[in-house]
Amino acid sequence: MSEETAGEGNGILSEICLQCGGRCCWNANPPLTEQRMERMSTEGMPAGALEFAGYRRLKARDDGFCVLFSEGRCLLHAVKPEICVAIPFTFDVKGNMLEIFLRKGSICPMVPHLLGDGEAYQAQYDLAVRNLLAFMRDVPEDELREILTIEEPETIKVGEVPLEGVLRPRTPAPVPGH
Repeated sequence: MSEETAGEGNGILSEICLQCGGRCCWNANPPLTEQRMERMSTEGMPAGALEFAGYRRLKARDDGFCVLFSEGRCLLHAVKPEICVAIPFTFDVKGNMLEIFLRKGSICPMVPHLLGDGEAYQAQYDLAVRNLLAFMRDVPEDELREILTIEEPETIKVGEVPLEGVLRPRTPAPVPGH
């Protein structure tokens, strides 16, 4: 079943997420590691849900929402991409540091609640860091370079995590379908 997912174990955060309308699921194309793709496939990821555009990612529907977005949540919520679990946190890499950013409340309605509840904030931050580090460990370097070119508007830097000793030696992944 699930590791941990955003808002899991916190009814207020789960409710905020469900009522949001999927702002983070619109125009997102979340990147996927091979390991996460395998887990999602095992859990019933629909055929044709993936594409490669510089990195492995979930497709968007014609309306702009992620192909897995349905009725206010992910169809594969228990195994959704690490990047999605990390929301409302996002990341960048500078040198050997993983920089952690918090999206602004205008993008994610969970943010005002987190900023008003230190315990919930810390729990979500820790969950985000664990998932982002797992993603960093498993994503091919060439795909990471492409992912890091994606702009993340309306964010504020809230932390840094050293990557030294976290990442394993990297080799480019084969391009799906080639």
